[in-house]
Amino acid sequence: MADLSDLGLSEYEARVYRALLDTGPTTAKELSRASGVPMGRIYDVLATIETHSLIRSQSASRPKKYVAVEPETALSRLLEDRRRELEARADQYEEVVDELVCELDASEPANERFWTAAVGAEETIDLLEERLAAAEESVVVVAAVLSAQFDTASVGNRVTERLGAAVDRGVDVSLLMHPDLVTELPDAVNERYVNTLLPHDRVSTRTSDAVERTFTVIDGVETCIEVPHPLDSTQLFAMIDIKDPAFAGEITREFEPRWEGAKRLDLG
Repeated sequence: MADLSDLGLSEYEARVYRALLDTGPTTAKELSRASGVPMGRIYDVLATIETHSLIRSQSASRPKKYVAVEPETALSRLLEDRRRELEARADQYEEVVDELVCELDASEPANERFWTAAVGAEETIDLLEERLAAAEESVVVVAAVLSAQFDTASVGNRVTERLGAAVDRGVDVSLLMHPDLVTELPDAVNERYVNTLLPHDRVSTRTSDAVERTFTVIDGVETCIEVPHPLDSTQLFAMIDIKDPAFAGEITREFEPRWEGAKRLDLG
């Protein structure tokens, strides 16, 4: 069950506020008796919840009296306090991440061969986003068709966002798509492409009927290859991620003549 402690109040603070709702305007001594909070603590508790603007006091009276702010207003104020705390904590976490990114920068042998795989639509997109985020120099995306199991708008926006972030880091991006794929993309994805990628000189997009498979080459050493379902080519089965400069080099050599013969695409 929800409780005032979920919004940051201590047990004593919650008990005092609830008691005030029942008693109406009252003194600290009467409130201590009604709430069960010891007299030795009651003034500190009242001062704290008054800081949160949950109660109002009548200083002119002797003894001083207190009254609770209406619950809807009090809860809204507590919620706003928690939001500010969470935003401040998020800023702190971002600063920690910025520091750790430099500190934990991994140095991997460029010629070491490694491969992994993701099975399933969501897992595949997560893997692709992860590898795009790791790009430092170049990204080559060759796209034939969209899997029928994807939410085209969502996936298109996610990939475009990652490519945009890569371009902002100074990464060169080359997109080679089958013409049919261009017509299948939702207007929202095309609009995001125009606004996010098209303005950058580092981005080049072309189309070619010779595109038969979907894969991505990252920094000339890593290749992400989509694997269609063996019983239904419109369904994505998995993605294989291969870190092998020699293999990526072979893929790139096959890609280059198709790129040279492709048509420039300008959705703008």
